[in-house]
Amino acid sequence: MKFVLASGNQHKADEIGALLPAHFELVLQKDLGVESPIETGTTFIENAIIKAKHASLATGLPAIADDSGLCVPFLSGDPGIYSARYAGPEATDIDNLLKLRSALKGASDRRAFFYCVLVYMEAAEDPTPIITEARWEGEIANEPSGDQGFGYDPIFRIPSLGKTAAELSSEQKNSISHRGQALAALSGQLSYRYAT
Repeated sequence: MKFVLASGNQHKADEIGALLPAHFELVLQKDLGVESPIETGTTFIENAIIKAKHASLATGLPAIADDSGLCVPFLSGDPGIYSARYAGPEATDIDNLLKLRSALKGASDRRAFFYCVLVYMEAAEDPTPIITEARWEGEIANEPSGDQGFGYDPIFRIPSLGKTAAELSSEQKNSISHRGQALAALSGQLSYRYAT
């Protein structure tokens, strides 16, 4: 079955594609000439629904949308839904890391979590979308470490492993991450929906 991924982010596509059952074919919306919508939601769920509706309407295909981000309680949940553009609309991963490190300078509470919402819509006006969500607990490291992953992975440390997300293999990360957990739940629901 063919789905459109409501994203232009190749890193997300790689992670999601690696975890979907083999009979699900995933195509990026940008590969179909579809631009990303303006995310006007105030929550991860609202933004994921906006993206899924937009991609499905533009392509006529069922859509999967991901909205995820890093939340730091010390910063009242920031960067949150603004994680990708925390340091500005054209910010790079490095820009965002530097801003976050600056905001946490001297902070003793460095707890953080990644949060992911996945939305599946069979059509743009699907009255019963499948929504899954998950959290991945950790803390912000003092210094970046590792060269795997993307985004905030080099400074997101998992205390139980003593490593950052960027020090984990793709397989390790996908088995425990927020996106991996949410996608496992979504895959199970999709398999059930399309098996009956």
